Amino acid sequence: MKDKKKVWKIIGNVVFIMLIAALIIPTSRSWFQQGLMKIGLFKPNLEQPSAAPAAQKQQTVGDRSNISFSNDKGEIISVANLSGKVVFLNFWATWCPPCKAEMPSIQVLKDKFKGNEQVVFMLVEIEGEAEKAREFMKQGDMDLPIYFPESEIPESWLGQSIPTTVILDKEGQVAARHEGMADYSRKEVFDFITTLTDK
Repeated sequence: MKDKKKVWKIIGNVVFIMLIAALIIPTSRSWFQQGLMKIGLFKPNLEQPSAAPAAQKQQTVGDRSNISFSNDKGEIISVANLSGKVVFLNFWATWCPPCKAEMPSIQVLKDKFKGNEQVVFMLVEIEGEAEKAREFMKQGDMDLPIYFPESEIPESWLGQSIPTTVILDKEGQVAARHEGMADYSRKEVFDFITTLTDK
């Protein structure tokens, strides 16, 4: 009886150490997080943020005309010039394991909209780590378009945490915002963006 208890104690300790290692080592942490996404955890929040007062809304519209990002070729893209398109903005950094863990699901979503010019994907690496960002996409066999901030990012888009994803409607208003890792390959995300393109 004592031997059985001893064996179970050893097994419990080994499992505990493996879980701790999985959460500490970045590559295994991403793998672990992706596994959790596959079993249905980390659903994105697709609810529209609470309506802002009219004066604040007007301020947001004015600010949007000054928001710009540069792509991997150094071209400057102004958000105001994307009017009439649904924009999927994901703010991330190369050192952020949850950011990296959700990327394959964003690739699946992007592939579903392949050839649809009404939807624009912008993966904004906030630290300006161009080389590391390109290497990460290459290693993951992903073709997600990398962008870098060229202006102040509104707090209503990016607060204090990454990853953060913002989906803008055709008028450039925030249709949905989600802080933290999420599985964007889910059908409801595709349906939500499709509904926005049909408006």
